[in-house]
Amino acid sequence: QVQLVQSGGGVVQPGGSLRLSCSASGFTLDTYAIGWFRQVPGKEREGVSCISSTDGSTHYGDSVQGRFIISRDNAKNTVYLQMNSLKPEDTAVYYCATDPAAHSSDYGCIVIMGDLAPRYWGQGTQVTVSS
Repeated sequence: QVQLVQSGGGVVQPGGSLRLSCSASGFTLDTYAIGWFRQVPGKEREGVSCISSTDGSTHYGDSVQGRFIISRDNAKNTVYLQMNSLKPEDTAVYYCATDPAAHSSDYGCIVIMGDLAPRYWGQGTQVTVSS
């Protein structure tokens, strides 16, 4: 079976850092583009970042550009989201996600971050940025 399992998150002060992890079970994660999203109740889901499986390219939403870094550790079958210089508006539930169409495709991040929801999602983890 295909599963994405998240860890990390928690409460941090403004300006602080957190690292989220997304680990795969049932498939080799490094062959899939992986996206990170965040959700605040009452607001639309926001695309945060994506990493390609083919050329290693990374993509970031305007609101996190320069502060967040997405990366892979293939030996651990894990994708990370390093979040630096955190702001209160970063408070949300964060999800990692992928889709079968994002397997070994140069268009993986286009698929993941497009309007159609990805098929596979992590369980979500709360990030709260507050003094």
